[in-house]
Amino acid sequence: MTARANTPSSKQTAFTRLSVMVCAVALLSGCTALPEDQKTAETDPYENANRQVFAFNMAVDDYVLEPVSDAYRKTASEDIQKGVQNYVSWTGLPSTAVNSGLQGKFENAALASLTFLVNGLTFGFVDLMEGEDRPEQEDFGQTLASAGVGEGPYLMVPFLGSHTARSLSGRAVDMILNPLGAFDAEAVETAQTATPVVSAVSFRATYFDTINDVKYNSLDPYARTRSAYYQQRGRLLRNNLPDQDDGLDEFEDFFAE
Repeated sequence: MTARANTPSSKQTAFTRLSVMVCAVALLSGCTALPEDQKTAETDPYENANRQVFAFNMAVDDYVLEPVSDAYRKTASEDIQKGVQNYVSWTGLPSTAVNSGLQGKFENAALASLTFLVNGLTFGFVDLMEGEDRPEQEDFGQTLASAGVGEGPYLMVPFLGSHTARSLSGRAVDMILNPLGAFDAEAVETAQTATPVVSAVSFRATYFDTINDVKYNSLDPYARTRSAYYQQRGRLLRNNLPDQDDGLDEFEDFFAE
């Protein structure tokens, strides 16, 4: 009988990712904030450190993500790319179900659970619920917002990109609370380890031209990336913060500018 190779469990993997996040936040939090007259946004007190991390992430994109995603979108068929997008969306449904329940959105929690179970027949690669009602994405960052927790400063995290302190904390909690972590099957652990990489390549390939426009044609790619993040995050939080200012509409189609 062949012994199973020693591989890190999903809990260990989640703990490692959480440790990276904590270290990144600690590093940025320890940096001296920019003087008021040098800030380009009030929500970005650690802009100097954030820009350095952004430069690192751009180097990773230059040498890894951009060429890999370009090759992927040129060689993989549309059906394969759609299947990968479906899979990435499917893996996020347990988090949506858990956080919807925590927020009291039980109908959305039930819909996310049903969609996850039905599409689980194809491991998420084929959307068997296409044409049906779709669950709204919920994460622990949104749960924290619903509980009245402030968003905190803007943080550019190595490899992970744009976050606020609240959304980064929520992402760490989602990794630990992911129900898939309860399964000790090697295939599940492998899938959880590979999903962030697959998701990054799929996202970069899907928005290849848009991201390249921001990257190469912006006067300040960092500032534009930050604004686009707040736009996208603001849309997700509208159901969690019903009284927030709808001024975010002025950023509509920001990437297309």
